[in-house]
Amino acid sequence: MKAKSQASAKPVRITELLLRDAHQSLLATRMRTEDMLPICEKLDSTDYWSLEVWGGATFDSCLRFLGEDPWERLRQLRKALPNSKLQMLLRGQNILGYRHYADDVLDRFIDKSIENGMDIFRIFDALNDMRNLERAVKRVVEGGAHAQGAICYTFSPVHTLDMFVQQAKDLESMGCQSVVIKDMAALLCPVPAYELVKALKENISVPVHVHTHSTTGVAPMVLLRAIDAGADGVDTAISALSGGSGHVATEALVESIAGTPHDCGLKQESFAPIADYVRKIRPKYKEFETSFAGSDTRIFTSQIPGGMISNLEMQLKQMDCIERIDEVLEEVPKVRKEMGYIPLVTPTSQIVGTQAVMNVIVGERYKSVPKESRGLFAGRYGRTPAPVDETIQKSILGDEKAITCRPADDIPNEWDRIKGEVEGKAKSDEDVLSYALFPKVWQDFIEKKNQPPKPAEAPAAAPSQPVEAASPVPAPAAADAGSSRHMRLDMKVAGKRYDVDVEILS
Repeated sequence: MKAKSQASAKPVRITELLLRDAHQSLLATRMRTEDMLPICEKLDSTDYWSLEVWGGATFDSCLRFLGEDPWERLRQLRKALPNSKLQMLLRGQNILGYRHYADDVLDRFIDKSIENGMDIFRIFDALNDMRNLERAVKRVVEGGAHAQGAICYTFSPVHTLDMFVQQAKDLESMGCQSVVIKDMAALLCPVPAYELVKALKENISVPVHVHTHSTTGVAPMVLLRAIDAGADGVDTAISALSGGSGHVATEALVESIAGTPHDCGLKQESFAPIADYVRKIRPKYKEFETSFAGSDTRIFTSQIPGGMISNLEMQLKQMDCIERIDEVLEEVPKVRKEMGYIPLVTPTSQIVGTQAVMNVIVGERYKSVPKESRGLFAGRYGRTPAPVDETIQKSILGDEKAITCRPADDIPNEWDRIKGEVEGKAKSDEDVLSYALFPKVWQDFIEKKNQPPKPAEAPAAAPSQPVEAASPVPAPAAADAGSSRHMRLDMKVAGKRYDVDVEILS
C-alpha cells in the first residue's frame, strides 16, 4: 500500500525532458530530429503537462553538428505533437547565444518562436539578475505564451531563503505565470528543497515547478520532498535516458506518487513504448555518451559540477599542467567569492573556471584576465548576488567605471544592422535570427546546405547517424552545467599561446 502525503491533494504536473535536456545531458545534444519524430505520437498521447523540446544547447547543436535548421525542427515537432504544450529553455537577454542581445533582437526571437509553435518559455539569467528577464517575460506574455521564470539555485553566505523568495515575488510581479527552481548543478538537497518550495508557496500565487539533475544522487528524494511541500510540477526524463548527469526517471517518479493525493494520472503502460524506442536508438549515439557514471557527491562541498571538473582537467592537460588540478579546484571557490558568489551556470561556470586556471598557471592572481572575466567585473553580465571584490575590480578595470544599469540598456537596436549583413543569404527572419546568435556557424551551415551534391563522393555517414560538422566554433563567452558542446579558446599565458578546447556545460 502506498503512503499518503499530508500535503494538499492535487495532481503533480510532469514535464518530460526526453527531447531536450535528457539528450543534452547524456548524449551531448546530438539526438537528431529524425529520431525524435517516430516517437512523437506516443509522447503526444501520454498527457504530460509539457514536453521540453527546444532551447538550451539544441539550437547551437543543430546548426553546428547535425546540419539541421533548428527552426525546422521546431516546426516538425509542432506538427507531430498537436496535443502537447511545447516548452523551451531561454537564457533571458542572452537568448540562446553567448552575449547579451539588444531588445529588438530578443523581441523578434520570441515572436518567431511563438509563431513556429512554442507554448512555454522557461526563462533564466545566470546571475539571477531579474532585470535581465524582464523584457523576455513581457514579450512572451504579450505574445500569448506562458512565461515561466527561473531561479538558479545555489548556496553561499548571501543566498538565503529570503533572497530566493524575493526573486520569486519579482518574477510573479513581472508577469510570470509560473516559477521554477532550476537546480542545474544538483546542489539541492531534500530538506532545503522542502523548505524552499514551502516558502515559495506561502509567498506567491503562481505554480511552482522544480528542475534538478541526478548528478549527486539525491534527485529522487529532492523531487518527493518538493512535492510534499506543495510543488505543482517537476521535470523528469524517460527511464531509458535518465540518471547520471541527467534526471530522475519519469516512470520511477510517477510510480512513487501513484495512489497518493499527488497522483498525476499517468500510466506505466504509456511509458513502455517510449522507453523501448529510446533503448533502440540510443546505441546510435554511443560515441557521444557522457563518461559520467554514478554520483559525484564532491559537488556538495566544492559546488563544482562533474562536467566542470572534467573540463578543467582537459584545459590543464592541453597546457601540460595536469598535476596542478588540485590547486585549480582550490582556486575555483575563491574566484567565485571574488566574483560575487555567482551561480555556476551559463555563462558563469566557464568564466570562473577559466579564471581559476589562469590564476594558477600564470602564478599571479588576475595577472591574465579573459575578456569574459573583465566583462563580469565591469557589470556587463548584470548585478552579481554579492558585490565583487573591489580591489580586484579596480586592478582589472583601472579608471573604467563598472556599469550599474541593465546591461541591455547599453546595447542599441541591432536587428536592422544584422539583417543587412545577410541580405541575399537569409531567406527569412528565422535565418537572420540564427545568424544573429551564431554568425560563423550559420554561414557555414548555409554554405554546406546550398552546395550541390557531388555524385562521385559517397556520403561520410548514413543520414540517420550522428555526424560532426566541421564548423569553426564561436569566440568563448559562456558555459552551463549540464551539456556537452565545445569551443576553442585561444589564450596567451606568460608569453606563450595555448589553443584550449573548452566544454560548454548546458
